[in-house]
Amino acid sequence: MTIHVSSAAADGAAVSADAAPTRRTTARPPGRVPLTRLVRVELRKSFDTRSGRWLLASLGLAAVLTTGAIIAWSPTSELAYSQFTLAIGVPMTIILPIIAVLSVTSEWSQRSGLATFTLVPHRGRVVLAKAVAAVLVTAPATAVAFAVGAVGNLVGAAWADVPTVWDQSLADVGYFAAGQTLLLLVGFVLGALIRSSSGAIVGYMMYGFVAPGLLAFLAFSQDWFADARPWLDAKYSQDALLRGQLSGDGWSHLVVTTLVWLAVPMVVAVVNVLRSEVK
Repeated sequence: MTIHVSSAAADGAAVSADAAPTRRTTARPPGRVPLTRLVRVELRKSFDTRSGRWLLASLGLAAVLTTGAIIAWSPTSELAYSQFTLAIGVPMTIILPIIAVLSVTSEWSQRSGLATFTLVPHRGRVVLAKAVAAVLVTAPATAVAFAVGAVGNLVGAAWADVPTVWDQSLADVGYFAAGQTLLLLVGFVLGALIRSSSGAIVGYMMYGFVAPGLLAFLAFSQDWFADARPWLDAKYSQDALLRGQLSGDGWSHLVVTTLVWLAVPMVVAVVNVLRSEVK
């Protein structure tokens, strides 16, 4: 049997064949993922896990428990708004850096980096998104500290039958948030440097609690170190900023220690993340 193909059909097939490559060549490659979307993803990843949700809940729980402890055991003459907010800030200096540590180290400990860095090959943008997401957590944490502290101040004053002392200003809110942010970034840098959750958390505990105690003892026992300590002990200046007690040379001490103990290690950490292999 002979099959006859009309010339019009043949011409149509030829035109379609010629047009197909044109359609393929004009297809646009997918655009770069916006940084805002990466930040939203990192925020969701930080608190979608069981540990992340517990850490988030522990912020509020620690604030309430600390407030109750102050009302129950503090001398009535010392009840003031600043006492509540600064006391609430102490557990936050532990919880917030741990959140930052886990946001980085989870890519290696849970091997989620295999998917993350495949979907977004530009690791620098992923690291930046993680840092921004971690810093954003400071804002609600600060709001919780001052809101719960205000309630505690009212309840404590009424319970002790003393005047309510409001000794915190908007500047103090800014100092509190800045101090918490610096400590959170220390945890972030340690997580990026060590890339192990347990190792980075232990490293932060050494930085935040063990080293300052040893340096304080050295400054107390050695006069020559007492003057040098503010230039060497980063936690000393960060705690002063958290309390809103930086003045004069204190700002110079904060700048120097931040450059040495935070900025330089952060550059090294980012370079290591860009080059390290997720196994």
